[in-house]
Amino acid sequence: MRFSRPMLCLLLLTTLALSPVTALADKPADPALARTRKQVKMLDDLYKTVVVLVTTHYVTEESDLPAGAAAKALFSAMKAKGWHEVRLLDATGQPYDDTNSPRDGFEKTAIRKLLAGDAYYDQVVVEGDKRYLLAATPIPVVMKKCVMCHDNYAGVPKGKPIGALGYKIPIE
Repeated sequence: MRFSRPMLCLLLLTTLALSPVTALADKPADPALARTRKQVKMLDDLYKTVVVLVTTHYVTEESDLPAGAAAKALFSAMKAKGWHEVRLLDATGQPYDDTNSPRDGFEKTAIRKLLAGDAYYDQVVVEGDKRYLLAATPIPVVMKKCVMCHDNYAGVPKGKPIGALGYKIPIE
């Protein structure tokens, strides 16, 4: 059987359209990654709620334990127990503590994206034979009490991030 050139082109296009490349587009999302992203959202709500509650109920003067310091102690405990890692990241260029400065390419990119208006930024990385989700969420000034210890936040526009929480969570 002999095919004309237009017919061969049509056959080729049909074959390509039905090839495994199309099947990849229809492949269901990675359920482990979806679960880990959901976990980030839950942890983010938990940690930010803790900071607000500690600030509301326990921070009354500058000499009180700052909520950020309490949160960092909690982050350290979670890492020590092998659950996940969380870092407080500065987005102002004037960190309260130098350990809060973005360290690597992911953290620096995340801060740029969040300052540009993104509500969330993440990336999957592989270390050895294990996958991790790196994620960052913005921290805006949400209370007037924040400027008690952080006077440099006084002029920050409402909703603009002054920092971020940076997560590293195993994808399981």
